Order: sequence, then structure tokens, then C-alpha cells
Amino acid sequence: MRCLIFPLFCIALLGIDGCSGSPETPVPDERAAVPAGEKATVGQLTYTVVDSQILTQLGQTDNPRIPNDRFMMVQLAVTNSGNVDNPIPAVELISDSGKTYSELADGTGVSDWLGMVRHIGPGQTERGEVLFDAPAAHYKIRFSDETMNSEVLADLPLSYAHEKLNDALIPTTDLPEVTPSGAQPKK
Repeated sequence: MRCLIFPLFCIALLGIDGCSGSPETPVPDERAAVPAGEKATVGQLTYTVVDSQILTQLGQTDNPRIPNDRFMMVQLAVTNSGNVDNPIPAVELISDSGKTYSELADGTGVSDWLGMVRHIGPGQTERGEVLFDAPAAHYKIRFSDETMNSEVLADLPLSYAHEKLNDALIPTTDLPEVTPSGAQPKK
């Protein structure tokens, strides 16, 4: 009987240890997030997600900029409520599975890019766009202070409303009127 108890005890310990998870496995971020369009305050900066777009390319030239996945362009408004100049820290996308995507350092093709090194004066509001290369999905966007000690999340819903299609063929001529058989066409 003792011979059976010790092996069963070891197996139980291994099962408990196996449930602890690996540190490399992303953990979903379940913290509360403000809805897009609502104010998210971190320190002296208040962020508002004005709009977001999912793009398959940037630029309409012969040599467009193509993402690895999709371009996620997020338009932000940032207000400094302090009485001194403040840096605007980089923001991150966080997927529902916990994977993070950093801002792209290249704003080529973005008409109102906020840039990477950015400051905002006291009492001022800056508007501009930040760019990510990430799969089309639901995300939260993380805003933090310059010391990374405080942060707030904003919900960034998945929306294809702005997805740009390349050279879509859309008929521009009027189609002939079709009438059911036996019916007289309208004059």
C-alpha cells in the first residue's frame, strides 16, 4: 500500500506544477478599459481615442507601403492639464490574448503622424495619428506616464468601417431596369 501512495503523491505534485503556466505564455489583460471616445487620464495627460482605421496599405502610389498584417491607425487627442511641458509617451496595442504591439517608428504615408519624440505644452491639446502593424482584431490601447508607473487602457473595438480596398471595381453605369416576366416596364 505504501508503495502506491508515494508514486501517486509525486504524480499529484507534478499535476499541480503543470497548472502554473509558463512565463512566456501571454495572459489576457482583463483590467477595465474606458470605451473609445471617452477620456483616459494618466498623470497630467488626458487621452481620447478619436477614430481608428484598419488599412491594407498606406499610400496610393505605384509603390504603396504594405504591412506584415494590417495597419492599425489610431487618431488620438492628448491634452496636458499640467503647468509644464510634458512628453507624450509611446502607446501600445494589447490583444485579447495579451500580446502587445508597439507603435511603428516610421510614419511614412500617415498624413497627421504624431511622431515618436513628442512633447505637449501646458494647457495644450495635440491631435494626431499613431500607427501599428498588427492583425485585424479587437484591442485595448495602453496609455502610460513617462515612468511607466501608472497606466490606463482604452477599448479599441474591431471595426471594418474604414477598411480601404485597393482598386475595387464598382460599376459606374446605370444598370438596365429588370421587370418580372409578364409585367409592363415603367415609363
